[in-house]
Amino acid sequence: MSSFAPASGDAAAAKNFAAYDQQNAEFFAGIGNIPYKPDAGPDDGLVFRQYNSKEVVMGKTMEEWLRFSVCFWHTFRGTGADPFGFPTLDRPWDDGSNSMANAKRRLRAAFEFFSKLGVKYWTFHDRDIAPEGATVEESAKNLDEITDLALELQNKTEVKLLWATCNLFSSPRYMNGAATNPDAHVVAFAAAQVKKGLDVAKKLGAENFVFWGGREGYHSLLNTNVRAELDHLAAFFRMAIAYKKKIGFNGVFLIEPKPKEPSKHQYDYDAMTVIAFLKTYGLDGEVKLNIEPNHTTLAGHSYEHDIIMASAYGLLGSIDANTGSPDLGWDTDQFPMDVRNCTMVAKTILEQGGIAPGGLNFDCKVRRESTELADMFTAHIGGMDTLARGLRCAAKILEDNVLPRYVKERYSSFNSGIGAKIASGEATLEDCEAYVKEQGEPQRASGRQELYESILNYYI
Repeated sequence: MSSFAPASGDAAAAKNFAAYDQQNAEFFAGIGNIPYKPDAGPDDGLVFRQYNSKEVVMGKTMEEWLRFSVCFWHTFRGTGADPFGFPTLDRPWDDGSNSMANAKRRLRAAFEFFSKLGVKYWTFHDRDIAPEGATVEESAKNLDEITDLALELQNKTEVKLLWATCNLFSSPRYMNGAATNPDAHVVAFAAAQVKKGLDVAKKLGAENFVFWGGREGYHSLLNTNVRAELDHLAAFFRMAIAYKKKIGFNGVFLIEPKPKEPSKHQYDYDAMTVIAFLKTYGLDGEVKLNIEPNHTTLAGHSYEHDIIMASAYGLLGSIDANTGSPDLGWDTDQFPMDVRNCTMVAKTILEQGGIAPGGLNFDCKVRRESTELADMFTAHIGGMDTLARGLRCAAKILEDNVLPRYVKERYSSFNSGIGAKIASGEATLEDCEAYVKEQGEPQRASGRQELYESILNYYI
């Protein structure tokens, strides 16, 4: 995470930072609570046109179905820097230092943003909100002090913690992995960091706890024992599960799949890879998945693929609502603005009865060229409006029952006869042979893909 500071001796900048230390400081002056105005014009970026938090859709409010969350790392630690350019996002309250005073300013700015935007949840990495100290003890002390303020702000604003996670990928100590590191000392250090992370998660009432293994993978198989690393990863999760139960933390554990970046290959490649890992090591009763569609498309799948796969196995726990640029080969973390994609996401959420205790977390960053404070709001508003529109479209699809009925009819041969015996596991190869000898060659049935696509377009 890049940082920058004002030039030394910049008295005006120092004075401005000091002003934000006041208890009554306003960080987003001139921007009020975002209203719902369905008749707003196209150039009004600070209103919701689609998202009406109290509107009831299929028995629940939009707020209950969508459970929006803002991520702290991109929104309040992002600087706009990239491998080819210096930071561009100059936030007036942020002096660029890694001090506790600056960390507290960021946190107060964040909760003002959450409140004005009208979201009920937030997410963070441990190292986003509090600076890492020189020792484990100092890091823990910093986290304790910052989370005291976070708890105070949560109680004041009624914004809750959707999930917390530990940054087990940025520090040089984790260059060869955290839980899968070939050095047991590093694995123990990561475990100690997660222990504190779980303590903090419980303190703040987190509803989930996420594990993203950015360095849990390899760059070369020549120096890697993949079975040992996966065994150690499973052992790491077992330690975390044991401690979670010991302290009485009731949040759901979630693994977030990603195929690559920063590792050449990550062990949590996609939803089915993670599901296979969980079932292989007997962890599927303790851990679910947090799906990020930008990661899904990096794995070569369609936008909604991992969401549908995880849901099909009862393991969809939460969603990082973002998108990428299909023409690029890396994780761009853009806001979800495509109605078709958001409709498919919402359809899955409706079909499984909701996403709680997970939510739709905007793991997104404004572009480095979007430098105004208002851009932070318009970006989130755009994503929230698109998902709200997708929710309405998905509800109409399910209520009209055209698309679901066609899918159900397509598999109707498994409702009786030989199909029912195959589906229940009662059929044998001999049964199938006898059936085919009696019935002969099966008739070909059209998949009618183009019709299904046209039906979807009708609703969006």
